[in-house]
Formats: sequence, C-alpha cells, structure tokens
Amino acid sequence: MIDYAPFIGLAFVVGRILYGGYFVYAGVRHFKSLDMMAGYAGSRGVPYPKYAVAVSGLMIILGGLGILFGVYTEYALLLIILFLIPVTLMMHNFWIDTDPNTRMGNKINFEKNAALLGAALMLSAMPAPWILPLYSQWSVF
Repeated sequence: MIDYAPFIGLAFVVGRILYGGYFVYAGVRHFKSLDMMAGYAGSRGVPYPKYAVAVSGLMIILGGLGILFGVYTEYALLLIILFLIPVTLMMHNFWIDTDPNTRMGNKINFEKNAALLGAALMLSAMPAPWILPLYSQWSVF
C-alpha cells in the first residue's frame, strides 16, 4: 500500500498557490482593464460599474493573497465567496443571453465560477492554521 501522507501537505500548498494566484492575477486584470470591464459590467446592469469593478478587484486580490500565503484565511475566503456569488449571478447569467456565442461563453464562466465557489466553500471548512502559512500566531516568526 502506498503512503500518500508525505504528499498531502505538498498538494495542499501547490493547490493554494494555484487557487490564490488565480484570484490575485484576476484582480490585477480588473485594474489593468478597468474601463473595458466597467463597460461590460454596465452592459449587464451592474450599478456604478467602474466602482464595482475596482472594489471587486480589490476583494479578490486580498482574498487571493490570503489564500496564497495562508493568512487570515477565513476573511480571504469570505472575500472570494462574496465576490463569486453576485458576479456569477449578475455577470454570467447565461439564461438571458439570446446570442448563442455570448450564451456559451457566459455558461462556461458560470460553471467555472460555480466550481471556484465550491472550492472556496470546501477550503473554508479547513481548520486554521493551514500548513506553511506566511505568518501564524502559532508560528515562531
């Protein structure tokens, strides 16, 4: 029988880097493409789209960094969850799209966000502190 125990911590840290890094990168894109994203958000009925894009970008940068470094993970995951729920329902509501290409793109993004939300909910069940945090009240740093 193979003992997978040594790889569990490594898998968790690599997964954390990928998951948290995804949100940091996406948040930076919110600011790099602020006008374009605000225009799209406005077309989907989001009030104050430029402000909404900036705030949501900040939310996922902070959430992604918390996950990436394993710090303030409860707050980081809350930011990610609070981002994903409205964005998924408002920006990727594919069921209202009449154009087949737009509908397909939004359906794919809806399903992706649903999976990302599921991962955030699962991670929120992980007890703190996470393995290899940048800082922890229990660490020697």
